[in-house]
Amino acid sequence: MTTSELTGLYQELTPCIGIDLSTLLPGGIQREVGHFNVFALSDPGGANQLRPATHYPCRSFYKISLLRSRSRAVYANQTIDIEPDTLLFTTPKVPFQWQPVEGQQGQFCLFTAEFVLPVLGGATPDELPLFRADGYPLFHLTPAEAARAAELFARMHEELASDYAHKYDLLRAYVLELLHLGQKRQPATALHPAHTAAARLSSRFVELLERQFPLATPEQRVQLRTPADFANHLAVHVNHLNKLLKESTGRTTTDLIGGRVAQEAKALLRQTDWTIWEIADGLGFVDVAHFSHFFRRYAAVSPGAFRTLDAVLA
Repeated sequence: MTTSELTGLYQELTPCIGIDLSTLLPGGIQREVGHFNVFALSDPGGANQLRPATHYPCRSFYKISLLRSRSRAVYANQTIDIEPDTLLFTTPKVPFQWQPVEGQQGQFCLFTAEFVLPVLGGATPDELPLFRADGYPLFHLTPAEAARAAELFARMHEELASDYAHKYDLLRAYVLELLHLGQKRQPATALHPAHTAAARLSSRFVELLERQFPLATPEQRVQLRTPADFANHLAVHVNHLNKLLKESTGRTTTDLIGGRVAQEAKALLRQTDWTIWEIADGLGFVDVAHFSHFFRRYAAVSPGAFRTLDAVLA
């Protein structure tokens, strides 16, 4: 964002909250990628009182608000009554106006898309269902959730005022936790709006497969080993599972399972002193011969030869 946009926002905020402009610009902020800041709302008449019907003209900021008192918002031309302890997510791409009803209590943080890119895996906030124009932006919190959100905002205030060299990494982590808190309250269909039934089933299959690893002790056992095991757990016919996985991944169910089991077998051979029998047993093979035959298909050598060769190369 440009310096003029940033300055314009704070010039708008300064007369609202009674704080000198310079105190709102943390040292080194311009050296950071993107921008972040956090504010507290206060009771009417307090030094930090915001004007009613607060409207932010700057188009660069996303906003997360924890509203602790009753209020009203106009969002995407809809008037919404807001109960206390509500988490509100707003995007610069959708018109937003906020009006307190019973005083004004709570917190809010502002950030640019660039600020959260490092914790979104390259995605932008607009790709999250929380900030979609057709999404529902507010969520009433349980007492425990409200307390957790308030704690995160308190940590934001504390960290922003600190001189810790990596404080913006922590601030991004706090923002990410608030985003996850909101996404947990989203309907499942909103979290995967463009996903087909095949993609959702593939995701559940991969989650079940990965949840079995890593093996931590020789006593641990892989419970789901065959396509039928997974199909039964997912409550679908095995042929249906095979068809959808093939369509969505290009690989068969057997190949997906086998590839992951072989990956774990290689890790155990490299990183543990377990016997080959213990590894075979933990991975669901009835004996070493079956395990060795399976392993050769993925590594072109026997488990013993793989371990020896890996030790020599190391």
